[in-house]
Amino acid sequence: MLRAVVRFVIHVNTLSRYLLRQIIATLLMTAAVFTFVLLLGNMLKDILPLLMSQKASFGSILQAFGLLVPFVGVFALPMGMLTATLLVFGRFSADQELTAARASGISLLSLILPVLILSLILSGVSAYVNLDAGPRSRVAFKKLLFNLTANLATLQLPEGRPITIKGEGADSYTISVGKNRNQILKDVHLFQVKNETNLQMIVNAPSGRIEVDTTNRLVYLRLTDANMIYVANNTPMSGDVVFKLELDSTGRSLKKPGITDMTFSELKAELNALETRLSLPLQVDKAPSETAQSKRRAAKKQIADVTEPYRMQIHRRVAFSFACFGFTLVGIPLGIRVHRRETNIGIVIALLLVAVYYGLLVIAESQTNRPDFAPHLLMWLPNFVFQAVGAVLLWRANRGI
Repeated sequence: MLRAVVRFVIHVNTLSRYLLRQIIATLLMTAAVFTFVLLLGNMLKDILPLLMSQKASFGSILQAFGLLVPFVGVFALPMGMLTATLLVFGRFSADQELTAARASGISLLSLILPVLILSLILSGVSAYVNLDAGPRSRVAFKKLLFNLTANLATLQLPEGRPITIKGEGADSYTISVGKNRNQILKDVHLFQVKNETNLQMIVNAPSGRIEVDTTNRLVYLRLTDANMIYVANNTPMSGDVVFKLELDSTGRSLKKPGITDMTFSELKAELNALETRLSLPLQVDKAPSETAQSKRRAAKKQIADVTEPYRMQIHRRVAFSFACFGFTLVGIPLGIRVHRRETNIGIVIALLLVAVYYGLLVIAESQTNRPDFAPHLLMWLPNFVFQAVGAVLLWRANRGI
């Protein structure tokens, strides 16, 4: 009897290790594919314009990709885990291996226990990246992008080839120079355009120079003896002129990251400081009159309106860290039910489930302006839905229903 129990335990461990190896191998492949796709999207949006205009070197591009990996990895990891469970357990069921395991008296829960533990470990990794490493890498990426735009656009302004640079407001400038020697320009031609279509001014100057204000992250184009023509009234002017170029609209805010780029500790500190600063007048004014109480209630509502985005960002980060576990709970029974070996079927189902998850997140985020309903708690809705549905499906799959 004891020998039979030992053989059973070894058999279960062998199957569990087999499934775990399959999950890890497939996870590495699918997570790499999703990471590449997300990186490609960011490249087309932010990096490709710099590459096409020869403003970034190959090394700078690689550095930018490296900084983006943690940011996109927090999205790629849960998607990869979901796809891996669908593919592996779909094949496991289609090849009748699950039927053979059940015939040997092995339950589904005993087989998938290591996979569930792996999903919890990945949730911990996702939490670290989502709460700290991801935001830091995103801020570093934005700083690198600004430096590439500012430094390379000024120090290596191409000779004889026009480039377009964003200015203040809706203005943009198309600039062409004959020579560029260490920020000293010769034969400068500039066209100021508003709203991308309305030509405002034409400027020709024999010389000029470019100055970078690193403190305020601004670039000044100083032209000497410039001849200017205002297109609207065809009025000519001449003299020295300075143009202030805003090469990156995010540059000014890089000293203090935006709310979506803050780490968890920064969000908590900002939330606490904001609540303390806004609540101070309420602590001083403790008049018992009905008017004063009404004012305090109105003030508390205003405080909630201001601080709610921080709470939502905090809860969103923490809740999304558990996406790996929820996706695993849903992916295992769905893979068994689909009962297919085809990879494309598993990928399609994974993308549909991801769309449902993010759809629920969007619904929760749409309630940001209604703090009375505690919308920050709605950030947990996708996790609760997926984990509840996954638990029910897993219970039914374990019983063979």
